[in-house]
Amino acid sequence: MTLNAPTRYTPDVEDVQPDEAEVVDRLKESFRQILDTTSRDYGHAVRSVHAKAHGIAKGRLTVHPGLPPELAQGLFAKPGEYEAIFRISTNPGDILDDEIGLPRGLALKILGVEGDRLPGSEGDTVQDFIMVNGPVFAAPDAKAFAKNLKLLAATTDKAEGAKKVFSHLLRAVEAPLEAIGLPSTTLKQMGGAPNNHPLGETYFSATPYRFGDYIAKLALFPVSPALTRLTGEIVSTRGRPDALREEVNAVLAGQGGRWELRVQLNRDLETMPIEDATVEWKEADSPFLTIATLSVEPQASWTEGASEPVDDALSYNIWNGIVAHQPLGNVNRARRETYRFSAEYRGRFNGCPIHQPRHLADLP
Repeated sequence: MTLNAPTRYTPDVEDVQPDEAEVVDRLKESFRQILDTTSRDYGHAVRSVHAKAHGIAKGRLTVHPGLPPELAQGLFAKPGEYEAIFRISTNPGDILDDEIGLPRGLALKILGVEGDRLPGSEGDTVQDFIMVNGPVFAAPDAKAFAKNLKLLAATTDKAEGAKKVFSHLLRAVEAPLEAIGLPSTTLKQMGGAPNNHPLGETYFSATPYRFGDYIAKLALFPVSPALTRLTGEIVSTRGRPDALREEVNAVLAGQGGRWELRVQLNRDLETMPIEDATVEWKEADSPFLTIATLSVEPQASWTEGASEPVDDALSYNIWNGIVAHQPLGNVNRARRETYRFSAEYRGRFNGCPIHQPRHLADLP
């Protein structure tokens, strides 16, 4: 099958709406409500989304040599190695028992990246990519994202026991849909996601980025045997509130892991839209192509008392990066100020402003 040529990036691929600032204000208000609630509960500020970490690991990202011109873009323009650190998490802003089945996220921070910086990221040298274990975002645009977040804010810190029961019921509904190839993003967001092993999952950017001269989505695929054997494995979480953290730690401490970072180039703006984050870009139209390898040596991914300061020191924002990888689309534009708001709130409440590391050695 002959693939279409990659779509070239121009600023007019985005359709900026006149009310986007108002939607961002609504998102910030929901973030504030979540942060106020959890900070009061814990006496410490955690993230407004993806509060609970299941593992943090340091590694190296190796950009492959010999990439064709359409893949040799931005930080991938030439072969090289970069320090990197990732964080695996669950999406709510409160720290819940792992028995509640929810979508997972993986935030990847690449250090020492050169290039013209995105607004608000001047002076830093990091490139952040935030991914989830599904190919599409939970909302088509920022307005729908704001509605979802308002509901999440209203249920933060409410009836964890009921959430467990509801989660079991939703998984019973969602599992048959998953089995016939009709997974429900909505049911998963509400607590019906299967408790798959986080290290066996593939993580997708779900939203598009500029990719130098082109446009792309990215994904991180597990490739080492220690990880691929976990794909589809269900973790037993009953009576184990931190089961995922325990399971991730056991694998990474004993064997480490290896992933491939792959890129999916936009080849048709009609079937691969920029502004609707719920439309999956079909691999038949544009397959994921490997551009780099993330390698993690065996290490403890969570140690009580030692990992919390590292988690506090890190913040991830898709707008921490270079112009060549500018986030695109309505959802991504809304995430710029809201994620920055969350990080600044944490820094103020905890009395420790967050700074982007230049080297892994800078972290606690």
